[in-house]
Amino acid sequence: MAGKKKSETEETEEEILEDIEESGVPEKIAKEEEKLDEKAEEEFEKKAEAESTTEEKELEEKKKKLLEKVKKLKEKISEEEVSTEELKEKVKVKKRTDMLVPLEEYVKAGIYLGTRVVTPSMKPFVYRRRADGLAIFNTDIIDEKLKEGIEYLANFAPEDIILVCRRQSGWKTAQMFSKLTGIKVFTKKYPAGILTNTRLPDFFENELTIVCDSWLDKNALNDTLNVHKKVLMICDTNNFARGADKIVIGNNKSPKSLGLIFYLLARGYCKARGIEADIPDMEWWTSEEEIKESTEEKLERVEAEFGV
Repeated sequence: MAGKKKSETEETEEEILEDIEESGVPEKIAKEEEKLDEKAEEEFEKKAEAESTTEEKELEEKKKKLLEKVKKLKEKISEEEVSTEELKEKVKVKKRTDMLVPLEEYVKAGIYLGTRVVTPSMKPFVYRRRADGLAIFNTDIIDEKLKEGIEYLANFAPEDIILVCRRQSGWKTAQMFSKLTGIKVFTKKYPAGILTNTRLPDFFENELTIVCDSWLDKNALNDTLNVHKKVLMICDTNNFARGADKIVIGNNKSPKSLGLIFYLLARGYCKARGIEADIPDMEWWTSEEEIKESTEEKLERVEAEFGV
């Protein structure tokens, strides 16, 4: 009986399902579901598109702002570059006006002309080489070193200083330097042992020796170093600065160049020490004069230039 009832129930359910299928309700439900899915998909696409558009707009805005910032930054950098160039030019002009003498005077005197030989000591001060091989000093550094030399020299009293200049091209102006400052000068020949041998009648105890050329004036330099005194040295490109406490750089071969150096040292020293002196015009110190050299002096000059 139970099995029979169950069978009838199953038949009833099948009939109901058939009726439902015949009525087309499942198809309607399926269509409705499709519509709902399509609608949901459209809404999702619209929403995604809206979000994408918003993001694109935001990105565009950010990009625009960044480009504006970059533009402003470029303008600022450009202005700063112009300002820097102007500042450099002003500094350059100020340096020129603060020089001991106008740049043209340094050029006219040939103080910037070195030799074909450049020692490691002088390499930092060389600006370039000419086509003929001559090394060229930087004039700004020449001026700086002269200022330092004057300041250093002013720390010593005239009676404690000697100037040694064996090069004939510097004799005339070295003598004038001595006359104006009261500093003892040795030209032509330096008396051996005058600073070291106490038994000599002309023994002299100094505190500073001005050496015009470390090669030609090597005896005076060595004596000074042996008694542990100070050295102010005039150095050309071929000179070693060994033993120097302070250096002045420049052409120490030419009478015009040496004359300009002695003029500036004399003028600066007299001013710093309050010495009243009737200093000749710069033209006197740098005037052209024919220098007659002996065979020995010519040999020494060549050795100083090429033999270092």
